[in-house]
Amino acid sequence: MELRQLRCLIAVADTLHFGRAAQRLNMLPASLGRHIRLLEESLGGRLLVRTTRSVSLTDAGREFVEAARDVVARAERLAATFREQQKEQSAVLRIGVIDSAAAGLMPQILPRLRAGLPDVAIELMEQKTIRLLPRVLTGRLDIAIVRPPEVRDARLEFRPLFSETLVVAVPQNHRLASRKVIRVKDMAEEPLIVPDRRSRPHSHDMTMKLFLEAGLTARVAQIAEEKQTIVSLVGTGVGLAIVPRWASRLGVGGVTFIDLAPDQNQTKGELALAAVWLRDTRHAARDGFMSVLEKDLAALSATA
Repeated sequence: MELRQLRCLIAVADTLHFGRAAQRLNMLPASLGRHIRLLEESLGGRLLVRTTRSVSLTDAGREFVEAARDVVARAERLAATFREQQKEQSAVLRIGVIDSAAAGLMPQILPRLRAGLPDVAIELMEQKTIRLLPRVLTGRLDIAIVRPPEVRDARLEFRPLFSETLVVAVPQNHRLASRKVIRVKDMAEEPLIVPDRRSRPHSHDMTMKLFLEAGLTARVAQIAEEKQTIVSLVGTGVGLAIVPRWASRLGVGGVTFIDLAPDQNQTKGELALAAVWLRDTRHAARDGFMSVLEKDLAALSATA
């Protein structure tokens, strides 16, 4: 019996849906099903009743889940206590950030943070939200700046910050490069570079939603994973891209960034940012970081 198997069972018991449980745990439904099957085999009995349309707990499964919750909670408290002891011995703050926040937020906040917490060493990791959240859960990061997911793990604490404004990245010699603003309808016939949905669902879905609301179909010419790559491809003339305003700080030549103006009754182009950390844990440097961040939130939001 493994803690991972117990967590899988608890997630299914909470959602009564393999797909939603797998999404909560950041894993594939097939992998989650395998863990449940191995757990049942090790116990020698059925915990769940599964049909093509529903999932329910057996009577024995309901009793087992309650005991499993206690076991997992104890293990998490033990791990949290150990991590907190380690943090007290080492004045290090490990911060994860998505790429646009690494380019736009951190250069503004780090000088203030170092002034307010001069004895704390700062370690930064730039990654995508789907890579940062598991690292926060395992304690490898103390805090992260991410796109808040639709399905949120109950073990994580999310603090909404503000939203990044979307702009259009255009090659400098493009016919639209001299515009003050661009509307989605102006890009109706333009090839687009969009993020890979598997790694950047928020940015990908926002682009598709903006075109859908305008009654248009996005002409996807290229899919790319990294924001730096997307902006660089714009510079080579592959297409246009809808990106967060802070992407303009990536320092890619040959690209102009123009405000994206919403059409009437259309969603305003924004992508939310949130700070996230492990719930019910103490960390003085993390609290100090949040204090500095919240103090200057309005000014920081204005630059995004």
